[in-house]
Amino acid sequence: MTLKGRHLLDPSDFSLEELSEIFELADSIINDPASFSEKCKGKILATLFYEPSTRTRFSFEAAMLRLGGQVIGFSEPSSSSVAKGESIADTIRTIACYADIAVMRNPKEGAPRIASMYASIPVINAGDGGHQHPTQTLADLLTIRSVKHSLDNLTIGCCGDLKFGRTIHSLIKALGRYKNNAFVLVSPKELQVPEYILNEVLNKGQLPFKQVEKLEEVISELDILYMTRVQKERFFNEEDYIRLKDSYILDNEKMKHARPDMIVLHPLPRVNEIAYEVDDDPRAFYFQQAKFGMFVRMALILKLLGVE
Repeated sequence: MTLKGRHLLDPSDFSLEELSEIFELADSIINDPASFSEKCKGKILATLFYEPSTRTRFSFEAAMLRLGGQVIGFSEPSSSSVAKGESIADTIRTIACYADIAVMRNPKEGAPRIASMYASIPVINAGDGGHQHPTQTLADLLTIRSVKHSLDNLTIGCCGDLKFGRTIHSLIKALGRYKNNAFVLVSPKELQVPEYILNEVLNKGQLPFKQVEKLEEVISELDILYMTRVQKERFFNEEDYIRLKDSYILDNEKMKHARPDMIVLHPLPRVNEIAYEVDDDPRAFYFQQAKFGMFVRMALILKLLGVE
């Protein structure tokens, strides 16, 4: 099976078998990175970032450079013809004249899908508004697979902003496709997962899940705790934010109640939702997760370009 020329816009764009191929290739890169250092020589990756990014943009750029390829692009739209009113359709058609593959982050939901409709090169969604973030999900799955040695039979706790957190939406969609996974959704009522995730993913897939407001009530049940930031700007008033924000700070005291083999993930950046003291806990895997993101993106680039 080949992924050459395909787009990645949503975690469900690839079959489980295709995802497994990507993860196996990523494992090979991790074990012997030197043998992949020239695989993309002569290839160019375009990074089209319409909103800020550190890990995603840098990891894609590092991935291509470590494969021997080159990178062009912009990190903010004001430095491109977008500032002059150029459409996404025209931007991607122009970029396709220069690059072999493109990565797009855009605050508008569905923008990468529009780009894919006009692109003659593979397009990768690096985050579209509060919708999806499929390559972060690949990094999440590779991390879980590497640590837990399986993507089945897991209880996954998602904590924080579940309404606008695109990483959470993608993760639930992806892990819901594997066997016997259950979800514990921890958030204030104001930031619960959107209805389309409840209806189209959890209920439609008959996936076991529960919604709670206190992390300490459920942390002992979890195999994975996926933390996200509670976003102050999403609350209707300051009082509600102040009342709820400290409930979602993971610290050593809360970690005492977690299983010895539970792992903590976070898409980063963090603000104050994980105390720095947790960084020294062997169950904290969020920085390894960031590094796995580079390796899985290397594998993804190779697959979409059809490089043997």
